Amino acid sequence: MNTRKRTLIASAVTIAVCILALLAAQREPRATASPDGGETLRKSSDHHMTYSKSGYDIARLSPERLAQLSEKLSPQERAILLDSGTERAGCGTLLDNKQEGLYACRLCGLPLFSSQSKFKSGTGWPSFFQPFDPDHIHNNRDVSHGMARVETQCVRCRSHLGHVFDDGPKPTGLRYCMNSAALSFFAKGSVVPLESRPIPTETAYFAGGCFWGLEDRLQQVPGVVNAVSGFMGGKNDKTSYKEVCSGTSGHAETVRVTFDPKQVPYRKLLEWFFKFHDPTQLNRQGPDVGTQYRSAVFAATDEQLKLVADYMEELQQTDRFRSKKIATQVEKAGIFCEAEEYHQDYHEKHGGSCALPTE
Repeated sequence: MNTRKRTLIASAVTIAVCILALLAAQREPRATASPDGGETLRKSSDHHMTYSKSGYDIARLSPERLAQLSEKLSPQERAILLDSGTERAGCGTLLDNKQEGLYACRLCGLPLFSSQSKFKSGTGWPSFFQPFDPDHIHNNRDVSHGMARVETQCVRCRSHLGHVFDDGPKPTGLRYCMNSAALSFFAKGSVVPLESRPIPTETAYFAGGCFWGLEDRLQQVPGVVNAVSGFMGGKNDKTSYKEVCSGTSGHAETVRVTFDPKQVPYRKLLEWFFKFHDPTQLNRQGPDVGTQYRSAVFAATDEQLKLVADYMEELQQTDRFRSKKIATQVEKAGIFCEAEEYHQDYHEKHGGSCALPTE
């Protein structure tokens, strides 16, 4: 092997490693603690469900289920999805598709790309600058054929989709180069199959001190799909962290929780919430003092309003609270103002975490 060839291979390997590092920086499903102290991956211990941030079931499919699904594949689709093949450039049926819609995995139906991120790359294969949800893509280092590349797979069924390169447009600088035969397209407004739909979820809103820790703990609860830091209960529909910190806006630091009611009923979320903070403290939590740190539950529905009222009445009679009054405010949910990006997943970004209580 001559020096020039070795240099080219080394450069390709370096590029592949850099792409993998960039992709790894994107949000992945986090490891979470379960009530019994074990760890899951945003997973229900009962149904082995793993959630993506956008609310899809991305648990690995069983070999038996994969065998079932693969029966519907054509020889070309099988060669690409199961045997990591590549269709000829310029021949894919989705290359020139300009319709608005969704591109899903041909094998298992998981949404992978949106038409909003599709662009004309001139390579001969459908190209996208970002996935539908980073959690839906699995990346592998691929050194086949004397090249160093980054292979993309569907995270749920691990079928081969194509490769990702670092020569794409802004804002990501990435080019997901996909095989048309690995994708199914669903036009905007059309009915998508069940396997391409998110799980049915509900929403809850809790305030209990600094939202960094509360968001982190709520995200760890099995059955919670996503937790987002923000503000609620103020005078105006829009606000900012700076304004809330001034104490003049009337907002409370609040966490919006998207959850799977089949895995964690609202009542169970209430139990966790009241374990996560001291609801007897008025307009504060520990060293954090001010109305923005008050304890509050903002009910999204009348049913939630009744459930929290009943639970708080029950809780007040327990040994923990019999001698001190619960100060948690309860009201119907209003406009939720999402906090600035640097507040989201704060502990995850900075390498820390608040452990769930064991009792």
